[in-house]
Amino acid sequence: MQSKARTVAEYLLELPEDRRREVEAVRRVVRKNLGKGFQEGMQYGMIAWFVPHSRYPAGYHCDPKQPLPFVCLASQKNHLSLYMMCMYSEGDDARGFREAWARTGKKLDMGKSCIRFRKADDLALDLIGEVIRRHPVDVWIRYYEDSLKSSLATRQEQPVRSAPSGRKPKTKPKAKAGAKASARPRAKPKSSR
Repeated sequence: MQSKARTVAEYLLELPEDRRREVEAVRRVVRKNLGKGFQEGMQYGMIAWFVPHSRYPAGYHCDPKQPLPFVCLASQKNHLSLYMMCMYSEGDDARGFREAWARTGKKLDMGKSCIRFRKADDLALDLIGEVIRRHPVDVWIRYYEDSLKSSLATRQEQPVRSAPSGRKPKTKPKAKAGAKASARPRAKPKSSR
């Protein structure tokens, strides 16, 4: 559920009251622990805290027009999401984070960097604040660049797989019986004058 809001204030106003209350509680924790140099704004239809182009001109590698994201907060269809980009890798930081979370006794519903939750109370907010504090702008940029280099190196090391010899290349599957005909218009029949 991507918002078209252009400002954080607009985003918050379009949320139902119960969700707004939860998002604002998490937003306060992020803002309280965020180092200088990050900016708050909208990115990818979410509230985002990012490194502006003035500080990191290269921007985000997926879309260099976008500033480098650090943390994003969103109201999705069935849950709320907190994206902590510094937890994207499966390295020591991510393992330590998961272990520390387990010690809080709270359930962690997390993908690569996305923590899904319904209420701010579902989150280990002290731990989230600690992780954000441990990544001031310079540390986050260095972490991001190192992760990017590591990812590129891993991809270059993997051998290119070729199709086994004797196999035909894949083609589009044939339409099933009873399926709609293609969208291509049929030729008009010639008149019989």
